[in-house]
Amino acid sequence: MAPIDLYYWPTPNGWKVSIALEEMGLPYETHLVNIGAGDQFKPEFLAISPNNRMPAIVDHDGPGDQPISVFESAAILMYLARKTGRFYGATERERIAVEEWLMWQMGGLGPMAGQAHHFLKYAPSMDPPNDLPYAKDRYRNEVNRLHGVLNKRLAQNEYVAGSDYSIADMAIWPWAILWEGQQQDISDKPHFSRWLDLVGSRPAVQKGKALAADKRANLQDDKDAQKVLFGKRE
Repeated sequence: MAPIDLYYWPTPNGWKVSIALEEMGLPYETHLVNIGAGDQFKPEFLAISPNNRMPAIVDHDGPGDQPISVFESAAILMYLARKTGRFYGATERERIAVEEWLMWQMGGLGPMAGQAHHFLKYAPSMDPPNDLPYAKDRYRNEVNRLHGVLNKRLAQNEYVAGSDYSIADMAIWPWAILWEGQQQDISDKPHFSRWLDLVGSRPAVQKGKALAADKRANLQDDKDAQKVLFGKRE
């Protein structure tokens, strides 16, 4: 089997796919996409990820034994789960639960936590500073609500989609572990805390999260990266 090309940077969305590749035992070759330097806007990357976002993959052993590129982290997770027949549920009801919580992450926790990070950590450090109390409260409170939803779900289930670990856990965990940066108090969410530790204890999760960890930068201090990531671009 030819290695899958992983276009990656050590962020929560990148971790989703590096974790999945490790969990599924798929060989892969890492291509770093330095988003702070603008690598995501290079033509060769846009050819496989037209929304200029990583992660993306190229599977040289795709459907019909032909190469295929896939962008958007949830689409990649579903593709890899179908390819391997793992972590996607054994029945239609189980698959629906996995997809529900995967979409919950993509439409809820990911965007809201991302905005919380932006307004709580990055915007106040920009030049000029953008310290916006309404935005900070709005996204801090919404992340707290979403964590509460997750805590209630995990009171009834060992994993997010049910009794089995799935790509839904792989998608949610990388955003959930950053709760301190989202200025959250999880002392009142014991089931959420249990699940964070449970998933985080998996060797493949640890290996996937460690990929290129030394490249993870502090955007609060990197003004050039802020201009690339937060500046206006057509």
